[in-house]
Amino acid sequence: MPRDWSRYWRSPRPGLEAMHAHFERHTYHRHSHETYSFGVTDAGVQAFTCRGGGHRSTAGMVLAFNPDEPHDGRAGDELGFTYRIVHLAPELVAGALSDAAGRPVGLPLFPDPVVHDPVLAAALRRLHAALLGGAPALLRDELLDAAVRAMAGRAAASGSGRSRREPASRGAAVLAARAAEALRADHRTDMTADELAATAGSSRFAVYRAFQAVYGMAPSDYRRQLRLRAARELLAGGAPIADVAAETGFTDQGHLTRWFVRCYGVTPGAYRRAVA
Repeated sequence: MPRDWSRYWRSPRPGLEAMHAHFERHTYHRHSHETYSFGVTDAGVQAFTCRGGGHRSTAGMVLAFNPDEPHDGRAGDELGFTYRIVHLAPELVAGALSDAAGRPVGLPLFPDPVVHDPVLAAALRRLHAALLGGAPALLRDELLDAAVRAMAGRAAASGSGRSRREPASRGAAVLAARAAEALRADHRTDMTADELAATAGSSRFAVYRAFQAVYGMAPSDYRRQLRLRAARELLAGGAPIADVAAETGFTDQGHLTRWFVRCYGVTPGAYRRAVA
């Protein structure tokens, strides 16, 4: 029998969350986080697609996802995989990397989603253990700074932390930006493809292709992700799950729960309870 399990932790301070999980049957739908996501595969094989290619992470390997970087995930064999991951808001990363005077030095960009580096794996395990183990806040912050600095120093590329996805043309970037702005303006409305194309000022086909090129996912997936992120905020505030579903544009509580699990690996109820 498959034995999928997950344990989630989130700080009262926004932008700091962690999960420890084992999955044999669970498959992550393509999604992204507004945070940096740093993880370690403890056992088994984790397979996923990211940046147009397939990747596999085995025991001891480090995962590094930039903010808003689409990816999925699944077990690479029938035995499943166990992993731990920490989600860090860009402002927390910037703070950890500031210079001695507290001045920001720019956000890092991680060019490889899988890194084989035992030093990084050890730093992330120490941070993760402190977060889920109830370590004092001062120690957590120190381990967070150490892990971020290790990641930036050993795995990041030079330059800013902007996404490596490049639009096919300036016109595609403009189309995608218009469409994304329309979706962000009201993610609860079930806008049709024709309505979205009219707002962006082009054809349905052109808008779809431009959106895929710039954001790495279809407009419908992007809208669902906006709804899920809004749901996370409301759940963190303790709102009832049924109310959250209605407020964020999902059909009902079950609809929200199914997509929440597909993208985050935990139920809305477990996420709401996961307070430090």
